[in-house]
Amino acid sequence: MDFNNRKQKTENRKPVFPHPRLDRQLRIPGWNQEALEEAAVGVVGDDDLTASLYVLSAAALGVNRLVVVAPRLDPRLTHMASRLNPQLDLVFLQGFFTHPVLADIFMGCRVLADLSRYGLANKLLLNEALRTNRPVVRACCFEEGGQAGFQVFTYKKGREWEELGKLISRAQLPGAPFPDVPLAVIAAALALEETKNLLLGRRVSETLVSYRRPSLPENDRDPAILVVGAGALGNFAGLALAQSGFGNLTFMDPEAVEVTNLNRQVFFYDALGRGKAETLTARLNESFGARARFEAAVFGEDTDISPYEAVFDCVDNFETRLLISDACRRHKKILISGGSHVDAGQVVVYDPPRGGPTPGELLGLPEIVGKRQKEDYGKGYSCLNRPEPAVIMTNQVIAGFMVDTYRRLLAGQGVENIFYDAGRDRRF
Repeated sequence: MDFNNRKQKTENRKPVFPHPRLDRQLRIPGWNQEALEEAAVGVVGDDDLTASLYVLSAAALGVNRLVVVAPRLDPRLTHMASRLNPQLDLVFLQGFFTHPVLADIFMGCRVLADLSRYGLANKLLLNEALRTNRPVVRACCFEEGGQAGFQVFTYKKGREWEELGKLISRAQLPGAPFPDVPLAVIAAALALEETKNLLLGRRVSETLVSYRRPSLPENDRDPAILVVGAGALGNFAGLALAQSGFGNLTFMDPEAVEVTNLNRQVFFYDALGRGKAETLTARLNESFGARARFEAAVFGEDTDISPYEAVFDCVDNFETRLLISDACRRHKKILISGGSHVDAGQVVVYDPPRGGPTPGELLGLPEIVGKRQKEDYGKGYSCLNRPEPAVIMTNQVIAGFMVDTYRRLLAGQGVENIFYDAGRDRRF
């Protein structure tokens, strides 16, 4: 690799005005897109999907320079990353991070993201952080002692933490790939959230962000699942479902892709004007082995959900969410309802045998919808009609938890509603 040529290429880079696809995150107060575009981020990955998911989401966010050391990157996800962000400069060194000399590849990187699961890489990167006064975002998925989960922490020089040892993986050398895709989806998003905060000069978490639950058996069922909404939540829920062995999927969404979707709806990189449900279905089938179908339709009071075992609510308006809640209560269907805002979101579960309130009842949607003027309903609740701030990481976190929650239900585990807040140390 010729670092001099790469340096010259970087120095000769012409300033690029923000692409219209970034509009929704540019609406966030205090957002500095230039800081993201000009920074380089170093990434150490493992033989799993976490680094690839991080690259994809970082590219969608508008981080243009990534230097990655990993045994492999998923070509499907890196292809999507390069199509979403034509300015992406991705340097990939194939292999494991096992020697201090490899740190030279990260020269010029402002932040180091350690997504590996072996202690040698963890120690080398912490030492590099100490030596060069650079922060390390550590995100690790694990499965041990009948438990699985992830933990995320940001280390900076001078931030000596009494539990720093928890960041070091017990296995000193690389091992088997981590198989749990939904957990990898969430961990990659949380690592990018911390990276974004560092690059924008914002506060990072002061504590270890962690999640732990019993390990899950290998999925041997393929129930019929209806996913209502093929936007940002639908994209990542579809990816995590397909990668977890669920192929009998139906996506319902009446909308077409528009340019401001592309900072978070990663499957639509070249699909402007095409149907969201149709495009997402085709790409999950072609690239991830799903057997999905689509309906370019609005979920209404007469929508038939009887063929499905479960419904994933990935919509972005209260009126449709209430209709879905009521339909699942009437037909006694499992409902996994996800909602996301710019820095917060929730996953609310309705499991008929367990009982309890539906998502609509728990979130007070009848009262909220009742206050709206009746004539406003039906005018459209698409992103084009509601230009609110939105960013990829929150959608990725919520979608990952939606799929993880459903898998836990199928395994007979107890589940709880999840409320996520990117501004809190504990996050959820």
